[in-house]
Amino acid sequence: MKKIVLIAAAAGLMSVAACSKSPEAAAVENNADMMADNMEMMADNLEDVAENSTNMVAAEGLENAADNMEDAASNVREAGEEAADNVQ
Repeated sequence: MKKIVLIAAAAGLMSVAACSKSPEAAAVENNADMMADNMEMMADNLEDVAENSTNMVAAEGLENAADNMEDAASNVREAGEEAADNVQ
């Protein structure tokens, strides 16, 4: 349920942010946000698998992979914002 609320809030903020940008810039940023959201969901799935694992070494590896995926999602989101700022 939290994910749905978070996604709805993000969509609302994106629509407000998109009002002040060109359609091309908004599309670039929205695409980056969608990619980052998907990556964050994948990280959540990895964390769920880690919690259900009985192998502590595998669980730790999955947690590290989830952390790396979340960092990559942040990088994608930032790159999308920067690219949108550079669209004329």
